[in-house]
Amino acid sequence: MNIKESAGDRLLLIIMYVAITVFAIACLLPFVTVLSSSLSTETAIMTYGFKVFPKEFSLEAFRLLLQDETIYRSYGVTIFITVVGTTLAMLVTCAMAYPLSLRSLKYRNYITFYVFFTMLFHGGLVTSYILITKYLGMTDTIWVLIIPSLLNPFNMFLMRNFFKSIDESLAESAKIDGANDIYIMFRIMIPVSLPAMAAISLFYAIAFWNKWFEAMLYIRNENLFPLQYLIKRILDSADFSRQLAQDITLAEYATPTLTTRMAATIVTIGPIIFLYPFLQKYFVKGLLIGSVKG
Repeated sequence: MNIKESAGDRLLLIIMYVAITVFAIACLLPFVTVLSSSLSTETAIMTYGFKVFPKEFSLEAFRLLLQDETIYRSYGVTIFITVVGTTLAMLVTCAMAYPLSLRSLKYRNYITFYVFFTMLFHGGLVTSYILITKYLGMTDTIWVLIIPSLLNPFNMFLMRNFFKSIDESLAESAKIDGANDIYIMFRIMIPVSLPAMAAISLFYAIAFWNKWFEAMLYIRNENLFPLQYLIKRILDSADFSRQLAQDITLAEYATPTLTTRMAATIVTIGPIIFLYPFLQKYFVKGLLIGSVKG
């Protein structure tokens, strides 16, 4: 049966499409401007300002940025942190979320409140710094960028809600066959929770990919600098690009400082932008299912 749309419905639909299109363009325009600026010359930006299309095309900023091996080393550190950190974080999150989703767990409500309490009150930076540097001894190790962030309470509660939405008969039938809780979690619950795990993995991956504050506090070895912290150093100081271009002595040559900053931004966010479309369907589905009990 075909329902005929009224003129008012069509007008409302057009308005919605126009609004969504304008919003999408507004979101895309800053990224296009940054990309255009990274492909321009420093002189063009200083003369014409930031444009959607480059006035004078140039790859000088990318050449200066990528010719130094530091950026590749930082890329490797960040990829390691993201892959290993996300894997361990999902393991720890599931290991805590699944027991808290079981009604049979003793003191479940007390443990849940303890985790929730950390979302409201935090021990502060000083206590964390003393704990990590003095008692755990993780200064200047790559694990300081991973271990303190293995459990996010918000993500844990999302995962717990998803586990609670799964039919209890699956676990009960497995227990009748002699399976224990660990077997049930890894062989039954996690396989049927892939949409939620993909969404929460994306949360963790973005958090690990954007690590820079912890590196500023605890990392002194330049070989362990993650990409984001290296980019921050580049953005904070134009001396980096001047050092890369110190051998260039051409007359009227403008050292690419602004363009290098834009190129550094593109290099940083590029992998996440290309990864997100492949995980988008899991991201939306996982959040919708994990937020509803039923």
